[in-house]
Amino acid sequence: MELNLSVAPKNAPLVILLPPSEGKAEGGSKPGWRVASGDFGRRMATRRSDVIDALRRAGGGDAKLLGVAGKNLEIARTSNLDLVNSPTLPAHLRYTGVVWDHLAPTTMSPAVKKRAAGSVIVVSGLLGLVGFDDPVPDYKLKIGASIAPLGKLSSWWREEISSVLNARLAGCWVVDLLPNEHRAAWSPTPHTYAGSSMVTFVEKSGKVAGHDAKAAKGLLARHLLESKEPPAKALTSWKHARFRLEVREVSPGKN
Repeated sequence: MELNLSVAPKNAPLVILLPPSEGKAEGGSKPGWRVASGDFGRRMATRRSDVIDALRRAGGGDAKLLGVAGKNLEIARTSNLDLVNSPTLPAHLRYTGVVWDHLAPTTMSPAVKKRAAGSVIVVSGLLGLVGFDDPVPDYKLKIGASIAPLGKLSSWWREEISSVLNARLAGCWVVDLLPNEHRAAWSPTPHTYAGSSMVTFVEKSGKVAGHDAKAAKGLLARHLLESKEPPAKALTSWKHARFRLEVREVSPGKN
C-alpha cells in the first residue's frame, strides 16, 4: 500500500461509506418513520416512496427477492408492508450484522460517537442514503435485488444517490468500504473530494478476502473514527493478524 501522504489534507473531514446489514434489530420507538426522515430524507423521499410502492405491489416480497424463507420471510414481508409510521431505531442500532457488530457503536466514547455521526454514511436499497444516527424502520431489501417496475435497485438508485452523495463528499476525505453491489449504486466524482481511498482486504496469501473480512471492515472503520491521524495515514497504521489492506487512492484534484 503506497499512499502519497504529502498531498493529503490534514484537516479534511472524514467520511466512511458502509453497507447496511442483512440482519436488523427488531422493534423501535415512536415517532414513526416517514419517507423524509433523516439527514438525507428530503432528497431521498420521492424515490423511497417508489420503492415502498413496489414492495406493496410485490406483497412485501417473495423468497427470491428477499433472500429468506419460512418464518423469516413472513416477518420480512410484514415489515416491508408496514414501513411508514413504523417504529424506528437509529441506524447504528438497527444494523446488527458482522460489520456493525465489530464497529461496536454502543461501546464508543461520546467523542468517537459524535465523529461517527458526522462521518458514517450507509448506502441502502430501501432508503438510498442513511446517516449514522438517522431513524430507520425494520425492513428487508438488498440493493442488488431487482423489483418490478424499478429493475435492479443499484442501477435505479444510482443517479439520485450519486447527486446527493457527491455533494455531501465535496472537500472530504472519503474511505470507501462498500461491497461491489453497493458501489454499483454510486458514480464517484473524486476530483471534488479532498481525497479518496477505496479499500480492499487481502489475505496474507494474496487472495482477495471474502465474507470473513466483514469483521475486519468493522474494526477498520472503528480504527479510523478513533484515530487522530489524517485518514490516509490512519489506513497505513491499521494492523490485522489475518488481512492486509490494498488501498486505491485518488489524490486531491485528480480523477
